[in-house]
Amino acid sequence: MATNTSFQLFSSSKDKPSLGLGFLESSEPQLPPPPPSVEVLSSEVSSSVKYTVEPVNLDGLTLLKGRVSTKEVLGLPNSDLVPGIYEGGLKLWEGSLDLVKALRSEIQNGCLSFEGKRVLELGCGHGLPGIFACLESAAEVHFQDFNAEVLRCLTIPNVNANLLEKAKPETVSEVRFFAGDWGEIHQLLPHARESEINLTSSSEHGQASAYDVILMAETIYSISAQRNLYGLIKKCMNQPNGVVYLAGKKHYFGVGGGTRQFLSMLEKEGVMAATLVTEVADGSSNVREVWKLSYK
Repeated sequence: MATNTSFQLFSSSKDKPSLGLGFLESSEPQLPPPPPSVEVLSSEVSSSVKYTVEPVNLDGLTLLKGRVSTKEVLGLPNSDLVPGIYEGGLKLWEGSLDLVKALRSEIQNGCLSFEGKRVLELGCGHGLPGIFACLESAAEVHFQDFNAEVLRCLTIPNVNANLLEKAKPETVSEVRFFAGDWGEIHQLLPHARESEINLTSSSEHGQASAYDVILMAETIYSISAQRNLYGLIKKCMNQPNGVVYLAGKKHYFGVGGGTRQFLSMLEKEGVMAATLVTEVADGSSNVREVWKLSYK
């Protein structure tokens, strides 16, 4: 287990992320165009899909999460993902749990506070990290996923289940939900528009308009999607004081992505610094990591 260890990022001339939408490189068939970006209202929660609540214990912290059928929600056979159609949001990935644990540790160590902050969770799926931010008195928490169906059938019910039972009435966060592709969703996110314009500005107006904390777990598995993801982070992140907490596997075998490949891309641009918050090497799965990103 490593804690708050600085890491000298590495780069390689052969690491050239594709700008296309393919899950792999050019050998993959071209994917369909992404769905339009939309805001999904809390009132749009699905009543036609069976939703079963289950507890998740995270070292003494208990959160609630739902279980739904991929076939029932999307008309697809149970699958981790279908590139360009369904990006895995109905499955509870290990990185999401690692991220919640890391955030809790950061708070306990005095390195992080959500109180009064604007928070964005990208690729949220179940939304447990964003839900944790709500429970820690964030002012606003916005959840983004590729699929609107995931938000209606899983994320919104999960948020409701946790906040109705656990949130303090005087500190209830404003929650909103957005579906769409990372290359386009910034046009809809409330706090991305002005921060995109003021990316190089240090004005108070530019800082006030952006997200203070961005959370994401298991979002960097596809090399071809990483550049859009990084571009979105820069459009959304408060400068200079915003932070990103990224959880993922060191390498995603078979698809080319991973935390180290993503960090290599960041190092090449030289805008952000990265600090390793925790590493999970339990011997039962690929090595998993949580990183903290901030402007240099």
